[in-house]
Amino acid sequence: MFYLLLGVLLWSFAHLFKRVFPDLRKMLDDTLGNWSKIVFAVPLVASVVLMVMGYRGNTAPILYQSPDWMVHINNTLMLLAVTFFGVGNSKSHARQWFRHPQLYGFISWAVAHLLVNGDLASILLFGGLLIWAIAEIVLINRQETGVTRYSGGSLKGDLRLLGISIVVYLVIIGLHIWAGVWPLPVTGT
Repeated sequence: MFYLLLGVLLWSFAHLFKRVFPDLRKMLDDTLGNWSKIVFAVPLVASVVLMVMGYRGNTAPILYQSPDWMVHINNTLMLLAVTFFGVGNSKSHARQWFRHPQLYGFISWAVAHLLVNGDLASILLFGGLLIWAIAEIVLINRQETGVTRYSGGSLKGDLRLLGISIVVYLVIIGLHIWAGVWPLPVTGT
């Protein structure tokens, strides 16, 4: 559990550093140039490794049990999360509607997992990352005003976004099954 918490905290700190310490981050960027990105990439990679190690090895107690039908809501939110992740780089109409699509995707992902995973490790992992994503949005909105929004989009871009999102979602389902976690509703019990 220690590795899991350390990973969530390291992830949050590395991402929030620019928002909480903007002058220090600017100084590091000016001093190190492109190397500053590497300086922040290393703790991010380490945080993911720590979170995976801590989550996979957990023996945390189960604090709540979700009803079986919650899997449908989870899967719907996961498709939405994958779509949000793609919005920021798409040529869809949706790109002009959302200021923080990747963070909204992260929030959808975390909420979806909290709905179906009631063990303490899941609550710490997904709840901690949910808090980070919300804090990130609040800090960005507070610091960055007058944002220029994307002004485009086409039906072709919308359809491409939807198609890619469905394919990525199916790959994620396949990876969950390969890892031994059944993400689909169980029938016939």
